[in-house]
Amino acid sequence: MRASRSPTHRWTTLGSIVARVGLVLLGSLVGLLLVPASDGAASAGSKHRQITEADRAFWSFRPVANPTPPSIKNESWCRNDVDRFVLARLESEELTPAPEADRTALIRRATFDLTGLPPTPAEVDAFVCDQSPDAYGKLIDRLLASPRYGERWARHWLDLVRYAESDGFKQDAYRPNAWRYRDYVIRSLNEDKPYDRFVCEQLAGDEMWPDDPNALIATGYLRHGLYEYNQRDVPKQWSEMLIDVTDVTGDALLGLSMGCARCHDHKFDPILQTDYFRLQAFFAPVLPRNDYPVVTHEQKEKYDTARAAWEEKTESIRAKIRAIEQPTIDAAAKAAMKKFPTDLQAILHKPEADRSPQEEQWAQLAMRQVYDQDENPQPKIPAKDKPAYANLKKELASYDSLKPEPLPLALVATDVGPVAPPTFVPGHPDQPLKPGIPVVLEDPQQGELHIEATATSTGRRTALAKWITRADNPLTARVIVNRIWQYHFGRGLVATSSDFGHLGTPPSHPELLDWLARRFVADGWSFKKLHRLIMTSATYRQSAVRDMPEVARMKDPDDRWLWRFATHRLEAEQIRDAMLAVSGELQPASGGPSVDDSVPRRSIYTKVLRNHPDPVLEAFDAPESFGSICTRNCTTTATQSLLMINGDWPLKRAAAFAKRVRHDAASADPRALLETAYRLAYGRSPNADERQGGTEFLKSGDIDQTLTDFCHVLLNSNEFLYVD
Repeated sequence: MRASRSPTHRWTTLGSIVARVGLVLLGSLVGLLLVPASDGAASAGSKHRQITEADRAFWSFRPVANPTPPSIKNESWCRNDVDRFVLARLESEELTPAPEADRTALIRRATFDLTGLPPTPAEVDAFVCDQSPDAYGKLIDRLLASPRYGERWARHWLDLVRYAESDGFKQDAYRPNAWRYRDYVIRSLNEDKPYDRFVCEQLAGDEMWPDDPNALIATGYLRHGLYEYNQRDVPKQWSEMLIDVTDVTGDALLGLSMGCARCHDHKFDPILQTDYFRLQAFFAPVLPRNDYPVVTHEQKEKYDTARAAWEEKTESIRAKIRAIEQPTIDAAAKAAMKKFPTDLQAILHKPEADRSPQEEQWAQLAMRQVYDQDENPQPKIPAKDKPAYANLKKELASYDSLKPEPLPLALVATDVGPVAPPTFVPGHPDQPLKPGIPVVLEDPQQGELHIEATATSTGRRTALAKWITRADNPLTARVIVNRIWQYHFGRGLVATSSDFGHLGTPPSHPELLDWLARRFVADGWSFKKLHRLIMTSATYRQSAVRDMPEVARMKDPDDRWLWRFATHRLEAEQIRDAMLAVSGELQPASGGPSVDDSVPRRSIYTKVLRNHPDPVLEAFDAPESFGSICTRNCTTTATQSLLMINGDWPLKRAAAFAKRVRHDAASADPRALLETAYRLAYGRSPNADERQGGTEFLKSGDIDQTLTDFCHVLLNSNEFLYVD
């Protein structure tokens, strides 16, 4: 049995632990030397560093520039303006770009990139034989229009927002409605929802579009954190939940490592401790909801009408059932309440109208441990009452034809009300903070953010969402276009894609980054237009098969300046899905509740359990979802080889692959079998040496067994697991 893992398990290697400890110690030392004694921005009674003009002049805090694509010598190489920025840097360093990849490599690269699946032999043939000048552009358009696009690119976003379908900690309970958020992300990407709308829905969909079920589901962004089912210190757990969403928002949306400022002013970046808690104040009023139906107003009215009719017919029966159940429920609730500290018990016994907003948040979080109808649907009935209870239940069931189907529920969030609980810097409870943005990003001409409360909500998250998605925000567009670039090339123009601060790396092509950010906003925050722009560039279409020039060896061995395309291993989900695709087992169904990893659906639709992940995905570095993941590890381990060679799951895929090869080849001729296997696995025909060696192997024993073994070899090969 595998050991349960805590959230800190994300630091999985000794090296990363040592590096993190060293960074903390170094930061503390530098902080002692650098933090000035003079007062800085207004804070909760403590000394803070001053935010200077030099701080505001740091590259990521400056307004996004509007650069003109540079002039270059080799005009003929460029396919769009992206190439001008890249080639200008190459020419300045006396480097030349690689030639264009061949068509088989291009379609395999683009198809895996946009859909996460390998191209079929028919798709390869159609593209290779299409001699029209816009053949490649049509390929990109087809892939972007595929519903598989959203299934692939949703996984990138889910990494960022720490999506999982279980609570974490030891119990790791399953969250049955979490999948609705995953489907929301897939739908949004397939529809090419503008990124500014996408972000606003997730931060404040309940406030900005309360009648839109999709916008309500989007607030699941606020619900992906860990939950400890038996944590009696409810205020502590609530604080940890606020810390989680604050940190993720800084990392994922702003590219700022805010967590360091939770305990003190950031030692390297101009982020104050008060900045951290002013950001947290936007989320302070949040109330997690598991009971909120995600339907339109009309659907809710129709349900309420039908429900009222059913309740009227069954009132007397349900009253008798309640009379039997309630004493048991009350006794269980009383026993559960006694497990909490006395001060929290007092809050739980208060009438709801007498609780403060914070007390109401704590009470609702605690009541999940007291009695939850979803988690405890069948109360314990005394033996003497069981016969009568069973008869009443049977009588109630006779009215099921009148009872409407339950409304769909999702993990969503609203505000606790129009008044927010106070937010303080720890140790300064006498000085509540207003919500606000980091001082270094404040614009005196704009003034404070406008926050407008409603009868049911504070409006704070709306104000935050509008600020984050402002066209002149210096971080938002830069951060997301850099992520898109990273997912296409394996590394962002800023390599540290969630840290645009002093501890991160500066952009390799700063003018290109700003040009892309401006273009992205001008194009309506469209992901698909950005994909097309990047993927139709000559930069993206370069070959990966190129010897390293001597000048590159001396100046740029890591290919930061993009003098070739970088070969990279498929991600965990791509490996699993590709094996199912070539074996012919992959089920094409989209959406809906998640399934066990034994079901041959796409990995995006399998259950994401923090402490019990799919072994195949775990072996190939799928994230554990304890926090925001901007860049996945890419390891090479003995575990991977042992799994692929001896694991039951890969062996079954090899057998299914061989069965498909026999069917598609429609011949027992080893040469026909070999041709079919290569085209399915690699998208190409075998060369002369491969054909000779493969044919000899297939003839060396029982054809069924040798074909299965051969297919197993193809699935284990670098050509299958890597993309050029």
